[in-house]
Amino acid sequence: MTTPRLPRLLPETLNAEQRAVHDAVAGGRRAQGPQAFRLVDDEGALAGPFNAFLLQPRLGLPLQALGTAVRYETGLPDRAREIAILVVAQVHGSTFERAAHEAVGRGAGLTEEELEALRDSRFEVFEDDELLVAGTAHMLATTGDLDDTAYARAVAALGEAGLFELLTLVGYYAMLALQLRVFRVDGSRPDGPGD
Repeated sequence: MTTPRLPRLLPETLNAEQRAVHDAVAGGRRAQGPQAFRLVDDEGALAGPFNAFLLQPRLGLPLQALGTAVRYETGLPDRAREIAILVVAQVHGSTFERAAHEAVGRGAGLTEEELEALRDSRFEVFEDDELLVAGTAHMLATTGDLDDTAYARAVAALGEAGLFELLTLVGYYAMLALQLRVFRVDGSRPDGPGD
């Protein structure tokens, strides 16, 4: 396991702008309802990618809001959203994203067989729109684009607005995976995917 590159920023050490980010994450919509993964550690420091948001609150606060919107304000069904996030986590070898969103995915109804298939980038266990979301997210995460056929299929199934939502989700979680990798957060390794 690699040593994290950022210190954990404890609540009592935060300035007012950092505290606003901390409170938005720890007390926001992600913290409501059943917890699939921990947002803060035992000392109140933000977990996963959220600690890095505190480095620059003027970016951290909007990123936190974007993450909340991607998770709760789109038209993607819960299962489809979690499938897409787990595809991005697999492509980028993001241990934290995978562990966190496998837990969320279970709550959304993903089975152990489906989660195992996603770990192996196998999508044949899904049907219809979920299969399309998995394939589209994979193409976006691996190539950064959609060919004309994939674009037409995605628009036919999701509409332009739905495709925009999926593009935003893939981009957001790819950005988090990059931050987690560079800052060596929660099992990420410089030589490849996390545990």
